[in-house]
Amino acid sequence: MSAGVQGSIFDLDAESPRLRDLGSHVERRVLTNGAWVDLRPGWIAGSTDLFDALRDDVPWRAERRRMYDRVVDVPRLVCNYQASDELPDPLLVDARAALTAHYRDELPEGFATAGLCLYRDGSDSVAWHGDRFGRGATHDTMVAIVSLGSPRPLALRPRGGGASLKFTLSAGDLLVMGGSCQRTWEHAVPAWSVADAEPRFPVGRLDSRSRWRRRRAWHQDRRRRDVREPRCDQWRSCDR
Repeated sequence: MSAGVQGSIFDLDAESPRLRDLGSHVERRVLTNGAWVDLRPGWIAGSTDLFDALRDDVPWRAERRRMYDRVVDVPRLVCNYQASDELPDPLLVDARAALTAHYRDELPEGFATAGLCLYRDGSDSVAWHGDRFGRGATHDTMVAIVSLGSPRPLALRPRGGGASLKFTLSAGDLLVMGGSCQRTWEHAVPAWSVADAEPRFPVGRLDSRSRWRRRRAWHQDRRRRDVREPRCDQWRSCDR
């Protein structure tokens, strides 16, 4: 089952990277069991230059994980940024602020941290999983993904089985997974053939991700001056 996102025709024009409006351009798709997905195609205009800058300048690192009786390389590169870290491009700071403003009613505390994942070619991928660590194991979370570079599918399926959905994210597209999505659904970035690349996009795909945790209701009441604002929960920017 496919739910494709139209490719970002906006990047055909040479222009400096900038954010477009969210507002009514964000389309929500309600899933099952309290999960949902928001889509905003072409949110970042001129994203090719941003892709090139991040790919070349970010201090990428490889991860390794234990699989059965051996340790293997994770097939992608990552770079994580905590709330106090300086992000590698001012546009990412603006993007985080715009997301915080757009989702203020649903999550008053907003975004705190960010991270980057680099899929160098079609052989880089990530298997089916949900981000069910920390409070995400029992509480609703939101994961906002901005895709840069070559179009790549992001697949979702209900946890425990069921028909899968495929969202083909192109350069500059925004996808937000929210509600119970991390607990009741799984997502993956499957391997992909370079032959499927569109010539107008650079080969490779880069995800800029921001996440946050939903806190107890009394934490969200900013009118109570006797309530200390809590620290945002720590998170990993790239999936296990």
